[in-house]
Amino acid sequence: MSETGAVKFTCEHVPVELAAFPGWEELNFCRGTLRQLGLIGVEANGIGFGNLSVRETGTNNFYITGSGSSSVVEFQAAHCAKVTAYDFGRNWLRCEGTMVASSESLTHAAIYEADGNVGAVIHCHSTAAWSRLLHVIPTTSAQVEYGTPEMADEVLNLFEASDVRKRKIFVMAGHVDGIVAFGRDIKEALDMISRASI
Repeated sequence: MSETGAVKFTCEHVPVELAAFPGWEELNFCRGTLRQLGLIGVEANGIGFGNLSVRETGTNNFYITGSGSSSVVEFQAAHCAKVTAYDFGRNWLRCEGTMVASSESLTHAAIYEADGNVGAVIHCHSTAAWSRLLHVIPTTSAQVEYGTPEMADEVLNLFEASDVRKRKIFVMAGHVDGIVAFGRDIKEALDMISRASI
């Protein structure tokens, strides 16, 4: 599958300055850890990869790292976006912030919608872990590209037809190196990624 690093959904963007939000410090710490491990960052061709999000308590809204923010060293809350509405069928979402939400936002939204106990999601890249876990743990179809309504549907299907809810991690077969983990909070999601990457 070709990778462009581009946002594929239609975005209704409300440009406002985001202040630090509940869970911001933990998200920033985990992001730094993932960057040090090379699990998020920028490819040699300049395309960024990897994103993290945390749910706004009691809602399906969530804060997610902004599109193109993987290269940012001095990360701030303003490098995130808040997703406040989405529609898988229309391939649409609304977000607030100075940055547009990550290209994987609909995938994150599907996870939050599928399991109300999930408080954080991490999407990262690991060639070794992806190759080792492909079709061993819950895996999305190789025909489905990242950041699409079809990927959101695939994720919802995994929650219905596999043990992904228990495992808290899955592989994206149509998104080379792509692995997604989730948990009650960002630390649990990071722990799932760390175990998979060993």
